[in-house]
Amino acid sequence: MSFNDDEPIVAIQDVSGEKAEHFIAELIKATVISKSEAPLEETKFKVMLELMGVGSGNHRSGVDLVTVLDVSGSMQGEKLARLKTAMQFVIKKLSPIDRLSVVTFARDSCRLCPLRQINENSQAEIENLVNALVTNDGTNITAGLQTGLKVLNDRSLTNGRVAGIMLLSDGQQNTEDDAAQVQLGNVPIYTFGFGADHDPRVLKAIADNSPGGTFSDVQDIDNLSIAISQCFAGLLTVVVQDLTLSVTQDESTIEKVSSGNYPQTRDDAAGSVAISFGDLYDQELRKVIVDLSLPAVPSQASANVLDVDYTYRIGGKLFTANPLCVTVTRTGTSMELESDGVITEENRLRTAEIIEESRVLADNNKLDNAQEKLVDALNLVENVVDESNNPLLDALKDEVQQLLRLMKSQEIYEKQGRPFALSSETSHDRQRFAARGDVEEIRLFATPRMDAYLEQARSFDEDPSKAPPSVDDDVEQEPVVDPHAPISGA
Repeated sequence: MSFNDDEPIVAIQDVSGEKAEHFIAELIKATVISKSEAPLEETKFKVMLELMGVGSGNHRSGVDLVTVLDVSGSMQGEKLARLKTAMQFVIKKLSPIDRLSVVTFARDSCRLCPLRQINENSQAEIENLVNALVTNDGTNITAGLQTGLKVLNDRSLTNGRVAGIMLLSDGQQNTEDDAAQVQLGNVPIYTFGFGADHDPRVLKAIADNSPGGTFSDVQDIDNLSIAISQCFAGLLTVVVQDLTLSVTQDESTIEKVSSGNYPQTRDDAAGSVAISFGDLYDQELRKVIVDLSLPAVPSQASANVLDVDYTYRIGGKLFTANPLCVTVTRTGTSMELESDGVITEENRLRTAEIIEESRVLADNNKLDNAQEKLVDALNLVENVVDESNNPLLDALKDEVQQLLRLMKSQEIYEKQGRPFALSSETSHDRQRFAARGDVEEIRLFATPRMDAYLEQARSFDEDPSKAPPSVDDDVEQEPVVDPHAPISGA
């Protein structure tokens, strides 16, 4: 059976052609951070690149969202009620340029509706479908995921649209299939695990296997709407798609490129590395550290050490940004120190590595060793001297301290520590917000729209009869960002 019955968009906002050309200068802000000088002898040299989405919400692409919902027996009662409320928030926030399909799974999967353009009639009909959900036996995550993928893969209308799947589950796969082995293609999957019995390892694997996906750990079912709203805020603020950054060595040798777990493609003949980031949200930041080796030179001179290019798509059309060239003066008197920003980012990367190492130790019942690792990470962060008072450092401290508390015993770790650590890992790897236990306490990588939706989702939970602001209202409430202003915050 083919799912090519997705509804056409009756009146779609044009984000291609001349309109996209008009906004191209504002969509990505690129910043290079490196020393201006390097010694004459052979030396190591670091370059940090920052790409920030600085888009206009009035010209976003339409979203094709598929929600894959667990309706197994364990969802009976409060969990199902909270799930329905969270879905109502999503349905009410979508606009006429967006489409939504709902898939459920228990023993098998069921597509409740095709991708439907959101208007007054379809909103009411989809809300009725969600309100009528009941639970059944079985937890076949694989079937639900495969059906959700088929809905997107069989679409008739795809050009320039933002696609995504949000998969929510409170249980573990209880069929012979392994959901972590499903071939996902080019669709980002955002997974949410809630309740004490979900399998965070499978849900994280699904997210990791997709481009840009994240795994969120929702310890408290009361926070489900808020957790979903954070992911949803990103999808509604995609600035560019298929963002690809290329770095090419010049008078240097590229030794290492640190960019999380985004796919890298190396061309040794050209001396280049390309990183595929996929979608980038408004006010979302991608940091890349390039470790170079500079050869010895006989005398003072200016050298081009790295060429930087990046491309992206808007409305299905490919754009190439103006290239950047990183230069450095080779001199015998260089005493320049590494910038605070580079040091802080390197500490974030090392902290993320330690969190993963400690999680592996705890998985092998070596809790004491895991705790020692985390204490080392805490000391590492506390010893960083950053005159700019970067809030990222405080956020890292809070993250490590909370994980330490969740490793007080093996029992606590199994129930809360492991999913917290796995969601933390996926967040750092993707430089993207993911809920870690308490959705509100640790806000690493959150964007302004996510902060706004947190408050909206909380208010909606308190009174679902009161509709949240529209996406157009959200845009009007946000300050206009100057793409040439300095990058601030964490």
